[in-house]
Amino acid sequence: MFRADGAFSGFAVDDLEAAHRFYADTLGLRVEVLEGSGFLTLHLGSGGRVLVYGKPHHEPASFTVLNFPVADVEAAVDDLRSRGVDTKIYDDADFPTDSRGIMREGGPLIAWFRDPAGNVLAVLDE
Repeated sequence: MFRADGAFSGFAVDDLEAAHRFYADTLGLRVEVLEGSGFLTLHLGSGGRVLVYGKPHHEPASFTVLNFPVADVEAAVDDLRSRGVDTKIYDDADFPTDSRGIMREGGPLIAWFRDPAGNVLAVLDE
């Protein structure tokens, strides 16, 4: 019987070691290495988890694969930038963002950034 209990999401990367360093060291997430499997599990503060797997010839998704709700987008962007993360990833014709990469119109404040594999992540106003 189908059950949704314990469901989780996943996405691919081209370099598991680079992904591990980025998610653990740069973003500060707890990352579990599933030995011998070629998978990582990202443990989120909400209790959720995300499976990250290596994929040859990986092509990043053209959409946001992981969102981080934050109380203060501006402070989160400052923090990410201090860690070397670029938050100005879109041309303003695609998404009108300020010089720091924050979109201020058409929804909640949001800023996008990429992991080392090019996957799009975001911080957004909770």
